[in-house]
Amino acid sequence: MPARRPVRDRDRDRGQVAIEFVGTVPLILLLVAAVWECVLIGYAFSLAGNAADEAARAGAVKGGAECREAAGKYIGSAWSMSVACGASGDVYKATVTLRIPVLYPGLNFGAIDGTAGAAMERED
Repeated sequence: MPARRPVRDRDRDRGQVAIEFVGTVPLILLLVAAVWECVLIGYAFSLAGNAADEAARAGAVKGGAECREAAGKYIGSAWSMSVACGASGDVYKATVTLRIPVLYPGLNFGAIDGTAGAAMERED
């Protein structure tokens, strides 16, 4: 009968790294997805605000049709945009609503509003 070799600490830990890796990968992927969602929400806020600003400026100078066109100039169709433009006294107001994307634009779960106003500057 062959002699048994002594069990070392190193032998008892064999495979531990693989088990820990398998356990932490889903947590890392979940964290990456959460960070990506935060980036998309922030980007949607930025797009909505900028589109509303552009729309209000164009509407104050040229009117309603230009307002809607200027709002959609820099926003792709995947963002599901809606625009409301109109004069309110001496200020032309524009509100741009974008759907909040879930992990990528096109799969949505809420809405973000961007609102802006510009002083009326009609061209003659």
